[in-house]
Amino acid sequence: MAASEVFVREAGSGPGVVCLHSNASSSSQWRGLMDSLSRRHRVLAPDAYGAGKSPGWPMDRPLTLADEAEFIEPVLQRAGSPLVLVGHSYGAAVALIAALRQPARVKALVLYEPTLFSLIEAESPQPNAADGIRHAVAAAAAALDRGDTNGAAEHFIDYWMGTGSWAATPESRQLPIATSVRNVRHWAQALFTEPTPLAAFRSLELPVLYMVGDRSTASAHGVARLLVPALPRVTPHRFDTLGHMGPVTDPEPVNRVIEDFLARL
Repeated sequence: MAASEVFVREAGSGPGVVCLHSNASSSSQWRGLMDSLSRRHRVLAPDAYGAGKSPGWPMDRPLTLADEAEFIEPVLQRAGSPLVLVGHSYGAAVALIAALRQPARVKALVLYEPTLFSLIEAESPQPNAADGIRHAVAAAAAALDRGDTNGAAEHFIDYWMGTGSWAATPESRQLPIATSVRNVRHWAQALFTEPTPLAAFRSLELPVLYMVGDRSTASAHGVARLLVPALPRVTPHRFDTLGHMGPVTDPEPVNRVIEDFLARL
């Protein structure tokens, strides 16, 4: 696909930093981080397939994380080498796959709860730590089949943010989220069936900041339990009061930790 089809926000100049957003979000979630980092870095934040202003997945076959990494390849090239990849949730999973594809061009990884549920599935059969998100996706998909996009968004958002979170979301934010959640089957397929084994991540000999919220879900914590020990040069950071959507709900403390990490590289 042509590079022009990837919508990307850009700010600043200097060493490249590419920020990858979570599901049901867009590049706009990184505006605060872009403002602060752009004083010393060239910061680029693309919209993933079906998010923000980027096109939807155009193929009949299932979407993979490798497809997501290929889609943002023009953005990574524009950022130059070596670059830093910042990712949240689904975006953090894409960042890991992109780093494995070309590790020599990645200076460091900044991850907030990557959602590589395939690692949980490979470790143990169901029931396991991924059951909560599996059930939420099934409920959201059933709602979509009934034509109930709001109901689908409620199942998905309330899983990640707690019961009642969707109802409390301002109406101005509900429409783009509900539109994005139509991709929930694509997201789940990519995350649950990713073929990369845990052992592959042991080859990432680069600095990794791995952030986790204590108030997050069993699925996110289950991935962290496996990934953190596998990454050779990892710096774990836990936020006592944050959940999975910390970079969106409480960007200031998350952004400060990211800035401090980058300053030490």
